[in-house]
Amino acid sequence: MTPSLPDDISSVDLTDPKTFEYYDLRDYWQQLRNTRPLYWHPPTASGPGFWVVSRHADVMALYRDNKRLTSERGNVLVTLLAGGDSAGGKMLAVTDGERHRDLRNVMLKAFSPQALRPIVDQVRVNTTRLVVEAVRRGECDFAADVAERIPMNTISDLLGVPAEDRDALLSLTKSALSSDEEDHSANDAWLARNEILVYFSDLVAERRAEPTDDIISVLANSTVNGEPLSEELIVLNCYSLIIGGDETSRLSMIESVRALAQHPEQWQLLRDEKVLLESATEEILRWATPAMHFGRRSVTDFELHGQVIAAGDIVTLWNSSANRDERVFGDPYVFDLNRSPNKHITFGYGPHFCLGAYLGRAEIRAILDALRTFSTAFEINGRPQAIHSNFLSGLCSLPVRFYPDDAALDAYLDRNRVTG
Repeated sequence: MTPSLPDDISSVDLTDPKTFEYYDLRDYWQQLRNTRPLYWHPPTASGPGFWVVSRHADVMALYRDNKRLTSERGNVLVTLLAGGDSAGGKMLAVTDGERHRDLRNVMLKAFSPQALRPIVDQVRVNTTRLVVEAVRRGECDFAADVAERIPMNTISDLLGVPAEDRDALLSLTKSALSSDEEDHSANDAWLARNEILVYFSDLVAERRAEPTDDIISVLANSTVNGEPLSEELIVLNCYSLIIGGDETSRLSMIESVRALAQHPEQWQLLRDEKVLLESATEEILRWATPAMHFGRRSVTDFELHGQVIAAGDIVTLWNSSANRDERVFGDPYVFDLNRSPNKHITFGYGPHFCLGAYLGRAEIRAILDALRTFSTAFEINGRPQAIHSNFLSGLCSLPVRFYPDDAALDAYLDRNRVTG
């Protein structure tokens, strides 16, 4: 049974991963949105106090604002509370202004829909194969057996990560920002992040010597204002891409299965093709909201909701609240695959809108399409396990029993016997 929230909301610690595991924060976020849309979170053992922004309109406005706010001193609680991010001004996610624009333009070449078309085609092939294998077995841990294998392989294909390195890299990315284990320490996460950086340092050196057609080779041979990108800058942005490219899609895929199992009427709409895959994908992204928050530092004093945010203050923008804001979403706590409009901000907004949003959407569409094609139904047949994080929300384990569509499976196997 989920414990009830304490009467004094100031005792709710948003820096503690256990808060998100043990509490249902629905009432907490509703109270903040309705009575304290700009809330001062008191200092904790993790660091100083910070502002909490919970309304959709305010979160969007502050995501757009790169004049009064900066991401270069951290963009998630772990770095903001530590006083800064060593990658500031180098990694795209924690770089602002002209430098951010120049770096983003370099990377956009590899993330345009046209450039990603062959990757998306392969996503569909790989996703179909994994779902078919899971449905034929009848039971699986959907997180480990299906969802973990799709985004990591996709972003690894883009970056040129060899197949034999991917399982180890997945383990490191899961440890860098969250954990499957409750006793995971900040030092464990720090070590994981550094191992990822060392790995990409070696890979960048290989690509400088022998370029291929992957993103690392593109970065290694690109210039900004006539200057080649430094090894440090390339390595940091590879780290950002592997983390971002894996976490959002993987956690959203896992949540899609849990949500559809818990809402059989929505599953039937999807199965009967009475809802568009595009619409279903957007609701999955809103419902899952894997990245609960992002943050900024104020670079000047300014006022919001009658309160002054002072220069140097930490400002956190809570997607998990904004995506349930009653001012924007009718019945926000209802899972509705036909929801329209659906102005979720799961991929952020403004200058730092997620570079991989197109690819992430394609991955979720592929999993939904495969599920409705090859299974007539599925159910959770074990205890789901939540990750431990104050940044990411989702599951690391989801035991599932599938009920197959035998005709669709037979047709798929026949096609692949012929083409194989």
